[in-house]
Amino acid sequence: MHIERGKWPRRDPEEIARDWAARGFSCDVWTDPPGRRWEDFVHSVDELVTPLDAPIEVEWEGEVAQLEPGDEWFIPRGTRHSVRNTSGRTAHWLYGYKRR
Repeated sequence: MHIERGKWPRRDPEEIARDWAARGFSCDVWTDPPGRRWEDFVHSVDELVTPLDAPIEVEWEGEVAQLEPGDEWFIPRGTRHSVRNTSGRTAHWLYGYKRR
């Protein structure tokens, strides 16, 4: 996994979507209430995740990290991973899958 800290300081969803499209990724927004957990997902394609307005906790291969708004997380296909909203407030984050 690769986390690029502060890649998107303006956190503009349209700018991020354009960049991801140029890199071959889709881009959609997800909204999670406080305490929401997505556990042990595995995808057959690469994925990108960027929180927009609240930090989220991510886990892969036993490693846990906090993603801050504007960070970008690259998840290679076939990697078991989890995303958790531990911020105590509603979190909006972008996710995108590599187009084949």
